[in-house]
Amino acid sequence: MTKRIGLIVNPTSDKGRGAALGLEVAARLEARGHEVIDLSDDTAAGARDRALAGIASGLDVLAVTGGDGTVNLGVNLCAGTETVLAIVAAGTGNDIARALRLPLHDALAAAEVIANGTVRAIDAGRHTDAHGLSRWFAGVLGAGFDSVVNERANTWLWPRGRMRYNLAIARELPVFKPIPYLVEVDGVAHRAQAMLVAVGNGPSYGGGMRVCPDASFDDGLFDILIVHQISTIEFLKVFPKVFSGKHVGHPAVQVLRGTQVRLEASGIISYGDGERFAPLPVTCQSVPAALNILVPGSLT
Repeated sequence: MTKRIGLIVNPTSDKGRGAALGLEVAARLEARGHEVIDLSDDTAAGARDRALAGIASGLDVLAVTGGDGTVNLGVNLCAGTETVLAIVAAGTGNDIARALRLPLHDALAAAEVIANGTVRAIDAGRHTDAHGLSRWFAGVLGAGFDSVVNERANTWLWPRGRMRYNLAIARELPVFKPIPYLVEVDGVAHRAQAMLVAVGNGPSYGGGMRVCPDASFDDGLFDILIVHQISTIEFLKVFPKVFSGKHVGHPAVQVLRGTQVRLEASGIISYGDGERFAPLPVTCQSVPAALNILVPGSLT
C-alpha cells in the first residue's frame, strides 16, 4: 500500500548531513511509489505551519529528519491526534530514537521503517498553560542544573554541538547553588533543596545520559528523579554515572513515580526533549498512548 508522507527536514542537523539524509530517504520512498511532500522550512515555526496544513490535507505519516529538537516538533504536531509520526534520526543525541530502537543515520533502514514499520502507541507528557495551550514532550523534561546550563549555552554562538554544552557545564558548576523545589506528584508534596529534577517519559536525554533509566514509554507513568543537595565534588563523582544509569543508587538520588507532576522553583526554565519548554511552575500529565509512532518490525 502506498502512503502519503509529509517530510520535515532540519537542514542544520548533524552539521548539515541531516539534510542529505532526508533527501535520500525521500528518494528511496518515492522509488517505492510513495508520495512524499516536502514540508521543510528555514524555521521551526514555518515548518510547523506547513506541517499543520499538510496534516489538514490528509497524511498517512508525518516524518521528521533531525535530532531530538526536530522530533519534539513532530511530537507536538502529532500527539493527541491520529497522525502517525516517523523519526529519521539525524542528530547528535538521538535519545528518543535510540530508546525506541530506531535506526540512526541510516537512510535505507529509516525508509524501510516508514514504508513497512509497525505503529506503536506511546505515552507523552503534556503541559497546558494558563491560556489553554498545550505543549508535549516524549523523552525527558529537565528543570535544574541541566536547564540552567542550557540557558547559558544558548546565549553563545560558539562553540557548536556538544562542546558548547560541556563548556557551559564548566562555567556554571562553580557558581551553581542548590535550588529550593516543590515537587508535587499525584497530589503529594515533596520539598527539596536539589541540584536537579527531571521528569522522564523516556529514559535518556543529552546524548545518552540515562537520567531516568527505568522510565518506560508505555506504562502511563512518569519517573521523577530528584538529585538532592550534594557538594560540587560529590556531584562531579555522581555525574559520569548518569551515562550508565548507575547514579540512581546514590543516597542523594530519589526517584518518584506518578501520572501527574507539578514543579515549582524560582527562576528556572524547563527544557523538554532538549528544547526550551516553559518557565516553572509547570504541571505535566502523563497521557497514555498519546502518540502513534512507527517502529521497526512487529510488536508481536
